[in-house]
Amino acid sequence: MKRTASLGFVLSFLPIAAGINLANAQTADTAPAASAATTKLSAVDYNFVAQANLGAPFQIESGRVAEEKTKAAAIREYAHLMVSSHIPVVDALNTILKRKDIAAPPNTLLQGAYHAMVSTFKAEPRAALDRDYVEGQVEYQKGNAALFQYEIQYGTDADLKEFARKTLPKIEDHLQRALKLAKGEKLGKTASE
Repeated sequence: MKRTASLGFVLSFLPIAAGINLANAQTADTAPAASAATTKLSAVDYNFVAQANLGAPFQIESGRVAEEKTKAAAIREYAHLMVSSHIPVVDALNTILKRKDIAAPPNTLLQGAYHAMVSTFKAEPRAALDRDYVEGQVEYQKGNAALFQYEIQYGTDADLKEFARKTLPKIEDHLQRALKLAKGEKLGKTASE
């Protein structure tokens, strides 16, 4: 239970907190690409792109793990939705970046955390995966909704704001579905205890 709480905590704050001062965080190997992106994007837009660019692939990868490991049809269906609905999101964001000749900024903090979470999902027993995946999705979708709302409100790039505006309803739908799954998971635990 302690691990679940910490996983949910990390998932809820990664989409927002990892980008604090991201526009200024550069390493020697990423400085040229990052510098080019920061000259074309505001700090808010840069942060949004960095997080959205990693968040969608994380949803695809973790969704594939959950699809493969779970025996619960509702979780498998939700995980499949995460895989199938995030592929077009990645494509749409990459189209915008390509059109603007902007390389997606690196976000090694998020990348490391996401890889660690996917590895945990792969190693967990099925029951723990079901619980952690569903609880993590609730927290992730809350953070993701906040990230996209922030871009809509404070972003300066019209294309990125429009992308966020079009994508936010999908995120809100995913959050409602995750909340419903979480409620079902709790009812299932109560009934089986």
